[in-house]
Amino acid sequence: MQYGICPLSVIPLRISPEEASEMTSQVLFGEHFKILESRKYWSKIRVSSDKCEGWVPNNQVHFITKEEFILIEEKQPIFATDLLSFAEHPNGTPISIILGSSIPLTKILKVTVEGNKTEGKQTKEHIINTALKYLNAPELKGGKTPFGIDASGFAQMVYKINGYNLLRTAQEQARQGEALSFIEECEPGDLAFFDDSYGHINHVGIVMKNNFIIHVNGMVRIDRIDHTGIFNYDLRNYSHQLRVLKRIL
Repeated sequence: MQYGICPLSVIPLRISPEEASEMTSQVLFGEHFKILESRKYWSKIRVSSDKCEGWVPNNQVHFITKEEFILIEEKQPIFATDLLSFAEHPNGTPISIILGSSIPLTKILKVTVEGNKTEGKQTKEHIINTALKYLNAPELKGGKTPFGIDASGFAQMVYKINGYNLLRTAQEQARQGEALSFIEECEPGDLAFFDDSYGHINHVGIVMKNNFIIHVNGMVRIDRIDHTGIFNYDLRNYSHQLRVLKRIL
């Protein structure tokens, strides 16, 4: 088996090995992965942090050894906490480092990273502060950055920066954590999940104090939440139907 790490700001993770294929997720700088299948121009990978699978171009992958992969797995992850910072290659050229990128792998990538970082599990109070850094980020299916993000990617990245792993989709995330019975039981930083008319969980947001929620609907925005769901004041109606509340930490 081969192994790799993302040496660029972000790499699209696609359903099939072609540029026109749908993007299901993204791989950020410093994220490492196993290579499940390798072709001439594309590789199918499994991202280590959330087990998300997809195809990436080979010319965007930095291949590493099994020993390097294990070394990365054993180290405490460090994440960039600035909206945008920079890494410098040995040749002096810059790489943009996006909020939530993994930093401890820079020795393998042979670059120097500037900017603020976080390491280890943070307290619950940090969840909302991190979430607010994504405010007004545009919605992008499969996105995980402040320049384009989806609902489950938003929840995943906010938790990841604070030292907690969530899976990639809202449906998967809804199986994690401890279920809560009522909105009144929620604390800032808990997760709320929502379903469609068929009962399929398709949306997630992060609960704030005073019955507000921060989530992705066109952009990362703040709306009201109650027992029915999310009330969008711009539309003057409910945009999402509440299914379950979860506490991760």
